[in-house]
Amino acid sequence: MSASPSLVIRRTIGPSTSLLRTQSQRRYARVHDVRFVTTHRDSERILEKYRDKLEQKAKQEGHETISSLKEAYADKIKNYKSSSSTLPTPHPQSTPSSHSPFQPPPPPSQPTSQAAAPGAQSKAPSAPKSNTPGIRPLSSYLDLDKVSTLPSKEVEYIWRLRHANDPLSLCAVVPLETYNRIYRTARNHPQFVLPLPRPTAEDGSGDVKQSPQGFEGGERSAADIHFLQWGFHPPADPSASAKGKTANTHTSTVLFTHLAAFKVHGSYAQPHTTITHHLDLADSHGLVLLNGSVVKGRGVSVEEGRWLLMCLQRFYDHEGHGGGIGREKRQGLLEKFSKGDQGFNLEELVDEAEKIS
Repeated sequence: MSASPSLVIRRTIGPSTSLLRTQSQRRYARVHDVRFVTTHRDSERILEKYRDKLEQKAKQEGHETISSLKEAYADKIKNYKSSSSTLPTPHPQSTPSSHSPFQPPPPPSQPTSQAAAPGAQSKAPSAPKSNTPGIRPLSSYLDLDKVSTLPSKEVEYIWRLRHANDPLSLCAVVPLETYNRIYRTARNHPQFVLPLPRPTAEDGSGDVKQSPQGFEGGERSAADIHFLQWGFHPPADPSASAKGKTANTHTSTVLFTHLAAFKVHGSYAQPHTTITHHLDLADSHGLVLLNGSVVKGRGVSVEEGRWLLMCLQRFYDHEGHGGGIGREKRQGLLEKFSKGDQGFNLEELVDEAEKIS
């Protein structure tokens, strides 16, 4: 028996119709404008916060409610909102090459001579320039034009007075003849080590206390070792090279660093004491002015820095500190250290350093 035409048609188009119905089905969701919700809540919060003041304002202007006050100010509020939400557009002629609505403020105008204080100079005096970066020239400490006319005794007095108020400073006045001997030795031995004797208790329990009269008991049997390095630079004064034959041929520096720190960090180790020799007055007065400083908090006091400086002069000016065995030992220690000789003896170095008075 054959199926009826209507049943055949229903079976034929039935699945396709359900598929089309499924594809054409849509789901609708309600979308909220978050900006409106947030702004609306903020407005309510602000209204509650200032309700008392708004009610007082409404009564002052003859309004019964806050709503009537808002209606009275509706146009003003609308204009304010529209003006605050619009960015200012610059005039096209004022900024022909810029499309940004924001322009930098004009540079400050230079003060005129009429507005300046009476007697003020139009240009501030420039700081003395150094021919060597990182080294202050002597002219930044002293007025060399005035100092050059003074006798040597007054120059020494002024130089020491110049550093009297700095508790971390080191200063000295070295005769040119003495400095030349130190300089010759430093050229041959630009690196060396110096011991800084430390007092230890007799029972070996550690450092002993120090009083103004000295160390209380104990023996100076221990020492910290410090690494020193000379540096030779062009004269800090740029005009020194134009003076022809002169003794002011360079500026020398000395950096003191803990040997333990130098072994770890190498050239990046931070020095605790720095020394600079100025030869600006070597021709006129036969003097070399020395100044330096001890860095606070790096394990060395100013007194210990002075002792290291005195020890340096004793070893590097071995020609000027008498002859005999002591001079030969100091010279021999310098040569052995520079050559990397295995015969360099640290105990001999400490013994020679302890003889310094």
